[in-house]
Amino acid sequence: MSALLLLRRGRILDASQGIDHEGDVLLSEGRIARVSTGGSIDVPQGTRQIDCGGKIIAPGLIDPHVHLREPGGEAKETIKTGTASALAGGFTTVCCMPNTNPPIDTTTTVRFVQQAAREAASARVFVVAAATVGRKGEQLAPMAAMSAAGAVGFSDDGDGVGSPAMMRRVLEVCASLGKAFMQHCQDPQLAEGGSMNEGPVATRHGLLPWPREAEEIMLERDVRLNRSARARYHAQHLSSGGSAEIIRRARAEGIPVSGEVSPHHLLLTEDACEGYNTLAKMNPPLRTRRDIDQLKHAVADGTIDVLATDHAPHTTAEKARDFASAPFGIIGLDCALALYAKALIDDGVIGWPRLIEMLTRTPAELCGLGQHGLGQHGLGSLREGSVGDVTVIDPNLEWTIDVSTFASKSRNCPFDGWKVRGRATATIVGGRILWEL
Repeated sequence: MSALLLLRRGRILDASQGIDHEGDVLLSEGRIARVSTGGSIDVPQGTRQIDCGGKIIAPGLIDPHVHLREPGGEAKETIKTGTASALAGGFTTVCCMPNTNPPIDTTTTVRFVQQAAREAASARVFVVAAATVGRKGEQLAPMAAMSAAGAVGFSDDGDGVGSPAMMRRVLEVCASLGKAFMQHCQDPQLAEGGSMNEGPVATRHGLLPWPREAEEIMLERDVRLNRSARARYHAQHLSSGGSAEIIRRARAEGIPVSGEVSPHHLLLTEDACEGYNTLAKMNPPLRTRRDIDQLKHAVADGTIDVLATDHAPHTTAEKARDFASAPFGIIGLDCALALYAKALIDDGVIGWPRLIEMLTRTPAELCGLGQHGLGQHGLGSLREGSVGDVTVIDPNLEWTIDVSTFASKSRNCPFDGWKVRGRATATIVGGRILWEL
């Protein structure tokens, strides 16, 4: 008898099919076998069943922006620990960034990550490869070869592509390959030496400022370049409300531009850096309440359509350095879902259907993982015949974030001790329950 799994009586949310109904989902042989929104599904005796009453049944959550640190940064995270963190947070798929050591800028490193992910046998891992050699912005990486090897997008994340001429070439190649370019919008001269947002907190602490224009100017430049290139352009981890307005105008002109926002830029301001708190040192930096309000408005009106954690592990020793010397970034996979709910649902910005869409359908489309991209995957959907990746969520479960329990190898999270609501209770990959609360 084939392996069956029945998810019963849950609220099924699937934006790819416009579904928001109570019903059952049956998985068989690793795929979605049947979705019923008008009655229960009969199954053979002995079939594993999960009662999802009061819970959400969603396509497996997808994070298009994580740092798994392997190769080269295994003291911070490995593909095995990073994907375990993803599963604990309800993410069945992650796309890893190329700022490793060595960078993911050859087919050899692309295949290394793919093999390590297969050996981990955990959440799915797709590679976002470097657009330039060494992520230095000087010479094109073998983008076509890496695309053929399975790279789902390109980015020099950790840095922006500083040269306009190189950026134009990158966009043209991405357009020809049908792959997204994910830009870390950061003008290298404006951001040079900066540790935190340009404002009173930086002044009081005697730290070099990081102005919002460093993000906005590069984004504005890229939008202009993409008027002719027509690549699938994506702005990562937006921090400035002004950036949201740039994307809004670009989309109104029909330029293919999308943007993402992360939990920390929706919940924390520069005030979190008081007392030289390195756990709040981000790239791009935390900004102001006005920026948060503008970013939330951009989520509400659809200008920003992707949510991503920018999961960035660092060792405790690294974060214990002085503020100027400590590395940027926080981890987020284990607790992101509840933080999104706190920032966007509890605050009345959007509801669960839209939140799930921004964690499933839109990132799948960005990375070509949906029905119209890598059809053998069909990620981001519960369409019958699609791969059986499902996340079961209890939207009302109250819990306290405790970094000591995280599956991640690192602990650099400023949300430790926060009381939150909403959590994945089962993470299913290919029809198999790989994590259960």
